[in-house]
Parts: sequence; C-alpha cells; structure tokens
Amino acid sequence: MEKKVPNNTVTRDIKDLAAPTGNIYETTVIIAQRANQIALAEKKELAKRLEEFKGERDTMEETFENKEQIEISKYFERQPKPGLIATTEFENGELDYRIAASDGKSE
Repeated sequence: MEKKVPNNTVTRDIKDLAAPTGNIYETTVIIAQRANQIALAEKKELAKRLEEFKGERDTMEETFENKEQIEISKYFERQPKPGLIATTEFENGELDYRIAASDGKSE
C-alpha cells in the first residue's frame, strides 16, 4: 500500500504538531529520529540495488551509458524526502514513541 506523502514542503501549524507531545521540541526530535531511520533504510536499499553493478569493470564510456543504474538513481530521487515521510507518519498517528520520564531535577 502506497502512502500519500507530499513531494514538496507543506506548511503546517506548529500547535497541531506539538499537540500529541505537548512540546514542539519533543515532536521535532521524534520526527528527526524517524527521518534518520527512513534515510538509513533507503540508503541500504539503494546500495543493495547498485551492488549488482559493482563487480563489473566498466570503462568510463560504459559507466555513463548504464541506463539501469540511471533509472534506479532517478527512482530514488523522485521519492519523498525522509523528513516529509516522517512528518506525515507522525501526523497520522503511525509512530510509536516514548517520552522519558523526568526525575524533576534541573541542572
């Protein structure tokens, strides 16, 4: 099932984003950590797909003409950015997170 994620930046109301956690900074950390997870997964998938081309000893001309590699790269470039995906997941309530309990001490 394909998620409906915008490809461009969308203006959002900070109050709406902060509502689930009660703090915009905690929300930002949650979204950033999820975006890092997504980016790492995409990087691994791209490396896996391009691995099959690694063993070949191509000349410079053959490297530029490899249409399969170009198509794979274009596919990943067209995907929504990890930050947009993470924000959409957060807004839709699809992320599970825990906020560490404070011991009441301040430094």
